[in-house]
Amino acid sequence: MREHVESSGELRGALLRLRRATGLPVVFGGLTHETRGLRIGELNGAVTPALHGLAISAGSGLGGKCLALGRPCAVTDYPSARHITHEYDGPVSAEGLRSVIAVPVVVRRKVRGVLYGALRDALPVGERIFDAAVAAARDVEQALAVRDEVRELLAPPPPGPSWEEVRQAYGELRELAPKVADPELRERLLAVCGRLETASGSPAPLRGVTLTPRETDVLSAVASGATNATAAARLGLRPETVKGYLRSAMRKLGAHTRMEAVVAARRAGVLP
Repeated sequence: MREHVESSGELRGALLRLRRATGLPVVFGGLTHETRGLRIGELNGAVTPALHGLAISAGSGLGGKCLALGRPCAVTDYPSARHITHEYDGPVSAEGLRSVIAVPVVVRRKVRGVLYGALRDALPVGERIFDAAVAAARDVEQALAVRDEVRELLAPPPPGPSWEEVRQAYGELRELAPKVADPELRERLLAVCGRLETASGSPAPLRGVTLTPRETDVLSAVASGATNATAAARLGLRPETVKGYLRSAMRKLGAHTRMEAVVAARRAGVLP
């Protein structure tokens, strides 16, 4: 229950920022549940309770289409839209909504929620609003991903070697490889690191995310809990150099904090 409340708070904050950034009169959204649908739990700007608590099924209406396809969907005039089903016309009309956009929240290739923005006029949704809605969804995705990662770290370890032990071994190998003078042996060590990265079952590396070996070394050290000074000592670098590599990796991964960078790297298949 506490986790659900915290997730709802993250969704509420993203919707509030979306409305402030775009001036949309109504924004709303919800997170998925076990039955593959979602329930509208957060609204901002609504003048009726018609949408609150509305259960959305995958494939039904605009949000259900977004949920099923896993990509943004929009209609200029909801009541007359031909490419969606119309199970929810009643609540939508009661709130007076016409132009609506729906953007999925996707974590580990699974749709975890949908964010909506709406106008009370039949006007096309501009690129600025679309980009802001996608950015709001990304904020929720990052928050949920970090929460998932923390929950996994706190979960009881499975029988046999835990992933934390594997990750620790990976970090030690990354630190050792640059210090090996023999190029053939160094390449073999890095090849083992590559096998550990793919053995985690992470999705294929995200397009456009390519970290340098040193950026990966620094992130691996950060993932083990090392401070910048500790990482510098382990890797034979200056703390300022470590900061530079970390900033560069965070920028490439779209992360705002060290922990977010580690989570994003693991989601991208860069770290085990």
